[in-house]
Amino acid sequence: MRLDRPEAVERVEEIVATVEDETMPVPVREVWVYGDVALGLDPVERLDVYVTKDILFKDAPERAEEFQRSHGVDGVGKTVRAAWADEHPEYIRANANGHAAPEKCLAAHLLNDDEPVHLEVCNASFEDNVTQRLKGAKMRNDYEQILDPRGACLWLDGERSPDAFQKLRDNEFVFPTLTQSLSMLGMDETEAGDAADAVKEYRAQQEGATVRGDVV
Repeated sequence: MRLDRPEAVERVEEIVATVEDETMPVPVREVWVYGDVALGLDPVERLDVYVTKDILFKDAPERAEEFQRSHGVDGVGKTVRAAWADEHPEYIRANANGHAAPEKCLAAHLLNDDEPVHLEVCNASFEDNVTQRLKGAKMRNDYEQILDPRGACLWLDGERSPDAFQKLRDNEFVFPTLTQSLSMLGMDETEAGDAADAVKEYRAQQEGATVRGDVV
């Protein structure tokens, strides 16, 4: 399954509108797109969306036991908003330990299971996480989880970018190749080429909606 470019841009707008208009499981600060749609490709093989969230420290911890009894999930009211869970109990998701997982809850709310969309969720901004993920990949010599740095910010602190959506529609963003981009971030040319190949191969193996949570 792939998306025609106009369909992909429309889908991104729907995601941003949902973040704007509806209660989210955690506060959201940034929404970015990166990869195929930012590069102007048509069709878009996978739509990559990056969300920067705030870590929820105090919400309604006194309700955690209530949700544990009713839904079998720990941490509602602590790691995800209780008010959101009241409105959208069908989107409550847990990690392997049974605790409410903000990234999975966001994915359940924002994405359809069968669409070719990947959601990255982190407490750090897109640009900061690009650097951190690259640093970690180089240390481990494992490039699959490198974050493609070729991205565009669509929504920041409650405000839409005044021109980013139009630039997406008109294919006005100009980016170098992934290998060149990684070289500009400090990789030597050979390593950057290997890393770019690993990222492309990993993405080609993904199907349907996927999500990855990260804490920096």
